[in-house]
Amino acid sequence: MSEFAISDSLLQERRERVFLVLAGFFLCAMTLLNVIGITRFVQVGPMQLAVGVLAYPLTFLCTDLISELYGRARANFMVTVGLVLNIFILAVMWLGNALPAVDVAVQAPWQTLPLADDVGLPNGTSVRGDVELFALIYATTAGAVLASMVAYILAQYVDVFLFHWIKQKTKGKHLWLRNNGSTIVSQGVDSVTVILVTFGAAIVAGDMAWQAVLGLMLSNYLFKLCSALADTPIIYGLVHVLRPYLGLNKQPSGEI
Repeated sequence: MSEFAISDSLLQERRERVFLVLAGFFLCAMTLLNVIGITRFVQVGPMQLAVGVLAYPLTFLCTDLISELYGRARANFMVTVGLVLNIFILAVMWLGNALPAVDVAVQAPWQTLPLADDVGLPNGTSVRGDVELFALIYATTAGAVLASMVAYILAQYVDVFLFHWIKQKTKGKHLWLRNNGSTIVSQGVDSVTVILVTFGAAIVAGDMAWQAVLGLMLSNYLFKLCSALADTPIIYGLVHVLRPYLGLNKQPSGEI
């Protein structure tokens, strides 16, 4: 069946399904960053990364694909939905921390952790003794979620803006340039912002050296830069497959 024989209703269904899949991966990767965040740091070659960062470059691939296929309005809509989800996650965590906990004796054994020594936290405080698991998770992730939200706002909107600015300047040519150019700049914004906001209190308190901070920034950015360069053939392949599937071969991108 040729693309010209496909009904408008089927094309519309395909377009909405593809958008839902891309938006789903985008929001899932973003939520993973918030949920597991800095609960663990892993060694990837010479880079030291927060485990939540591993899936984050996928968000920029999804943003660029939606920008290319659906246009700037759809991409900004998805980014705005992600921002609302960030706020929702932060609100639920705050509410869970604000509500009174049941007596420690009633809780399951795994809900409290015995800490023999003082443990420094990213917010500049330290804990010791019997610590509730949620309290520890909240102390280590709430600041990271806020940092992620601030970095997210800046980086994702910068990515969408630059993608379409480069596309306009190149008259729709050179997909590789707008894909890499927008992502390289926005990932830099994200890497610097998220580290500064997450560990700001520890830096001010002197509990974290600037050398360590710069090392984390560089590691995060190098990982995201390598991911951005590696996804170039992926975005070319997906655009090549999806444009005819969505009935866009005879239609300029960004009009659905």
